[in-house]
Amino acid sequence: MISADLTLSKRLELAEATSCVRFADARARLFPESGACSTQCAGAFAVFDGISSPCTQTFCLGLLALPTPADLESIEHFFTERQAPTLHEISPFAGIATLDLLCQRHYRPEELSSVLYRPVELSTPAVSSHVSARVIRSDETDLWNDLSVRGWAYGHPELSDFLKEAGAISAAREQCVCFLAEVDGIPAAAGALYLHQGVALFAGAATVPEMRRRGLQTALLDARLRYAFENGCDLAMIVALPGSDSQRNAERQGFRIAYTRTKWRLTKQNTY
Repeated sequence: MISADLTLSKRLELAEATSCVRFADARARLFPESGACSTQCAGAFAVFDGISSPCTQTFCLGLLALPTPADLESIEHFFTERQAPTLHEISPFAGIATLDLLCQRHYRPEELSSVLYRPVELSTPAVSSHVSARVIRSDETDLWNDLSVRGWAYGHPELSDFLKEAGAISAAREQCVCFLAEVDGIPAAAGALYLHQGVALFAGAATVPEMRRRGLQTALLDARLRYAFENGCDLAMIVALPGSDSQRNAERQGFRIAYTRTKWRLTKQNTY
């Protein structure tokens, strides 16, 4: 049995940290003018992927080393010189000393997220024979991105350009594997998987509106678990908002909550 402890938190947070670092690396390759980059300080990964990007924050702060005020000052400078907010994604296993330091330096909690996990195991697919999922071919990147945009932007067309760019970057990210799900051979859903040292991070999967409720999400889950197993992963993870449909769907698929973490924002620039 896998215990929800500091060791587990380090594995999960490192997987997401490197995923976001690789995302910023891919953006820098595709869009050099973006200034996307990352750095490490006191065991934390600080990522800049654009001022409003959800990847622009730190990961693993307090997990691998106890940060000092000088460490926080260095990280804060990394973000402020790029005119970005200073945000830290903090696991509860970072400890009270880390949280106390954040409070001293004028941080406030901004967001909660559930980190869920499950063992990577092979199981009998629970979907119709008409539904299947697979890794995309080299010539299907644009198709994969189009399905993802159509699924995620449904009802919010203003997000289409942002999602199209994010999809292209995600597909170019190292260690990221893209999947399609089909109904009778017709592509209808897209999902992704990021692998890091035995951890399979499930990125969001989307189904085009007219093909929903046909088992495509289950097919994507099964295909990604199978791929993770075949590539030496023993642990799968998903991050979702507490109480959200995404969390409930993950729990129905055998994921359980490891912990709830908190995002902290710097609200007043420190001068000491």
